[in-house]
Amino acid sequence: MDKYSKYKVHFLRNIRKRLEEWENVETIPHQDVYRLLHSIAGTATMIGLTEVGEYARKLMNEWSEHDDKQWTRGEVKQYLAHLLKLCYENEEGPSLISAEHYVKKGEEPTILLIDDDLSFLMYVKEYLEQIGWYVVAIADPMKAIVSFYDVRPDCVVIDIHMNKKTGFEILTFLKEKLKQQFVPMVMVSVDCEKETRMKSYEMGADDFIPKPFDMDEFIVRIRRQLERKKLIDELLLLDELTHVYNRKYLKQIYEQLKNEWLRSGETFCLAVLDLDYFKQINDRYGHLMGDVVLKQFAHFLKTSTRASDVVVRFGGEEFIIVFPKTELDVAFSILERLKATFSKQTFQSEDETFSCTFSCGIVEVTKPTEPLEHWLSLADSALYDAKNSGRNCIKLSKTTDLPSYRKVIKIAVVDDDAIIRAIMTDLLQKLPTNGKFAYDIQTFKDGAEFIGSDWHRGDFPCLVILDGVMPKMDGLEVLQLLRNQKDSARYKIIMLTSRNSEKDIARALEFGADDYITKPFNWLELEARIRHMLKRMN
Repeated sequence: MDKYSKYKVHFLRNIRKRLEEWENVETIPHQDVYRLLHSIAGTATMIGLTEVGEYARKLMNEWSEHDDKQWTRGEVKQYLAHLLKLCYENEEGPSLISAEHYVKKGEEPTILLIDDDLSFLMYVKEYLEQIGWYVVAIADPMKAIVSFYDVRPDCVVIDIHMNKKTGFEILTFLKEKLKQQFVPMVMVSVDCEKETRMKSYEMGADDFIPKPFDMDEFIVRIRRQLERKKLIDELLLLDELTHVYNRKYLKQIYEQLKNEWLRSGETFCLAVLDLDYFKQINDRYGHLMGDVVLKQFAHFLKTSTRASDVVVRFGGEEFIIVFPKTELDVAFSILERLKATFSKQTFQSEDETFSCTFSCGIVEVTKPTEPLEHWLSLADSALYDAKNSGRNCIKLSKTTDLPSYRKVIKIAVVDDDAIIRAIMTDLLQKLPTNGKFAYDIQTFKDGAEFIGSDWHRGDFPCLVILDGVMPKMDGLEVLQLLRNQKDSARYKIIMLTSRNSEKDIARALEFGADDYITKPFNWLELEARIRHMLKRMN
């Protein structure tokens, strides 16, 4: 054991105590902040926390002890954020920051695991995430069905024998819903009798893997399904010339967004774009040059929009952009940027250089129970207005007004550790919003304080980052209470659990946690998990 261990415990306990005191006041005298830094700088190096001590001294030297500044709580947390991270990392050990540990980037394949065997879920999830896949593990088959459109998996792994529903029932339901798209379904089961395997394939499974299986082989077979999906999507759903989606996919994405709207009430936008005077380009420079313009325009749209936006070639020189979970003002600003940027691009035909512009009509889809053709007609009418207004402009459908609000996502940090609360607040405040939504961030020192608060109630979506072990009411109790509420779908919950407590992880999955991460955690990994969850919420 580290000979300084008992001193480090006392040292960090004093820091937590001071942070908790500061949470109950509006302003903090500069002398109090300076004295805390002075204390850390003087003690940390002596008990083996050299990096902590040196950084505290650096901060201390930036100020005079006698400055008359009054700090707000937020300013103190932000100023001390890196110092507190160093304290936490040194408390938990060097395993926190590992060059070999994979950190998610947001574009990796998403695997949906459905199995009520919690040990299997935990083991496979951890193994697959080590190779760079994002894994959503769900123990409740009913929750898996409801969450399918929310997760948007690239591959689904389903156990056949479960308590509430059989894997065959889930397979049948998903295959029925997925008539317009291909998502590979892989069945797994201890029962590997010939009848079971045949039934799996007859019902539409893409593979059957008997349990127990070798993980290396399992990964190869899942990767093969991911490659099949990519190939099939390219063959069936991509326009041959421009390599963006074709009009077949437009119906598919509309049905998907329609289902999301029925669950969450999220509106979305649809824009029709048309290259101005494209016939003149074909007549003057030839059809081959016209194809070059179409391909470059499609590439420009695809690379200049957000990852969640969908670009479709509708036909000829007409393209459609679908903006999921996006209000009209945000979609309009994106299109204005695209219009200004594209008009500056040039094309070369032999000795002549020319440029192009586009006109656009946009509509906000507020009632997806109406057929797709209804909204296309409205957007097309707005496009007609744009052309009649001189082209190279964007017109809104007359049925929609430009909203002036931003969507709010509430984020709660529920943890009894003052250091964790301070670091987490700093991390969340730095997350980008792209002007589309605003974060309302609150911290709570225990589960009872969170449950008793009215702050998280109402209609706003709420992300809860929830510690598993707390006084008064632990995280699992909070999780159960939230999942028993009528509006439980509003809450996305990331559990923070102990690395040595597999029982707590299993119960978190059983009670309906959306994700979990074990302490001590890598801060970059936690941030990536939060980004993934917010992406599912906005």
